[in-house]
Amino acid sequence: MSRKGSEPYRAATQRVAVRTALREGSAYDVVVGMGVLSDAGVLTRDALGPGGERAARALLAHDDALPRGLVNATAAAFTAAGLNIIACPVRASEAEKLFATVERIVQAAASGRLERGEPVVALGGGVVGDVAGFAAACYRRGVPVVQCPTTLLSMVDASVGGKTGVNVRVGDSLKKNMAGAFHQPALVLCDVATMQSLPARDLRSGLAECIKHAMIGADFGDADLLDLTRSALDHVLGMDAGALVELVSRNVAVKAACVAGDERETLASDAPHGGRMALNAGHTVAHAIETLPGLSHGRPSLADLTHGEAVGLGLLAEARLAATLGLLDGREAEELREVLERAGLPTAVRGLPDSARIIALMGDDKKVAGGRLRVSLPSRGRRCTLADDPPRDALAAAIDTVRGD
Repeated sequence: MSRKGSEPYRAATQRVAVRTALREGSAYDVVVGMGVLSDAGVLTRDALGPGGERAARALLAHDDALPRGLVNATAAAFTAAGLNIIACPVRASEAEKLFATVERIVQAAASGRLERGEPVVALGGGVVGDVAGFAAACYRRGVPVVQCPTTLLSMVDASVGGKTGVNVRVGDSLKKNMAGAFHQPALVLCDVATMQSLPARDLRSGLAECIKHAMIGADFGDADLLDLTRSALDHVLGMDAGALVELVSRNVAVKAACVAGDERETLASDAPHGGRMALNAGHTVAHAIETLPGLSHGRPSLADLTHGEAVGLGLLAEARLAATLGLLDGREAEELREVLERAGLPTAVRGLPDSARIIALMGDDKKVAGGRLRVSLPSRGRRCTLADDPPRDALAAAIDTVRGD
């Protein structure tokens, strides 16, 4: 899976096996390659096992903004394998990542008489994967889900690991991922060809999650991922298929190694890196600022922040916190800033409210325990440390690191 020196990137299809510890037989494949969606129906039947032979339908929950040709071609791949499609378009935005959207998918499944062994297929980015996965977990108390991510961010993050969920509005604020379920997919198909139509801003946003994995990669078997990411940046931004396959595969392998040992995020106290909570590096700050309206890293037209932009800013702020706590060298923090800048990601944001408000929003983070904030911090040697109840003045100074006005 690795590339040496100046060797050209190869676009050959790669498979990464994701194995979880809780349930026997819960392993599944993540297939990464160019054009893999053309075999989606056959691959899905294989992944479903004996039940796949009896399946006659599949519900296709797809981003309603995807190119029509991509949606039709994916549907045709399932139809060719004898799976009739129940189509369910989804508006893919954080504001629509709600119970109401999950209910619409469940209603479509019920209207189409989707049976228990028949899959829900999620075609789109992270929002589609989250709501479709949650619907699959709920419908008939659980049907298979096949994740077909179409963005770099969803390929390396949301599609793998089984987390699904929705946002919940509480008063005037939208609480991120406050409801959901762990529901591992039967199969993940990462077709890098789907990124051909991806706006440059969205591609860069996906790189933020890749950089996050690289900053903690040594804890999960890939201490060299940051070096690969740096060397691949120009190729990835130029849509080189081989570079995309390599980058996605390596990132999936890091996430798979983390998920395998802590599927349901319960081992925080058993490992210095916090188990699966390590994947939340950058996210404590990111989730606090991501849903704030009107934040921009440049022109007002660039508001609101994308998830990846918020993660990049969160990584920078949390790297500052880690340095303050003696967990990260200044050189490594600067290395992070440089790679974010090279990826075209913002390193400061305008319009941030005062630090006290952001810290209060961080109190909604799912890692909070006993009223104490816990933050997954990028640490020395490309590792992660779960910091328990960091000082408020250090948090405020960390937030000020990314303040752009």
